[in-house]
Amino acid sequence: MLLRFADLAPRLSDDDRRRRGDTGSPGTAIVTKTRPQTKRPSLYRVLLLNDDYTPMEFVVHVLERFFNKDRETATRIMLHVHQHGVGECGVYTYEVAETKVTQVMDFARKHQHPLQCVMEKK
Repeated sequence: MLLRFADLAPRLSDDDRRRRGDTGSPGTAIVTKTRPQTKRPSLYRVLLLNDDYTPMEFVVHVLERFFNKDRETATRIMLHVHQHGVGECGVYTYEVAETKVTQVMDFARKHQHPLQCVMEKK
């Protein structure tokens, strides 16, 4: 007795064939390729808050060290924080912004300064 591959394959009911688009007759099939829709990650602003105790030079150092700002840009941001109470250090994805906030807060605490750094959704 010879077995063919067709004999080993499970037989489909009429409903299963219709669902698969297999009507048993040759025809035209349309193959569609769906692209997954990727969404851009949300961005967060990292902000420094003004206080009356943290030295201006320390804030400039923080901006240079953790936000890769040059001396002139860091000074401009520090003065903006001083005059307006808050200033933006940069805009990042959630994980990067969270890391920067933690690094700044830990560094300020280590040097006994009350500097506050927060993040907000853009």
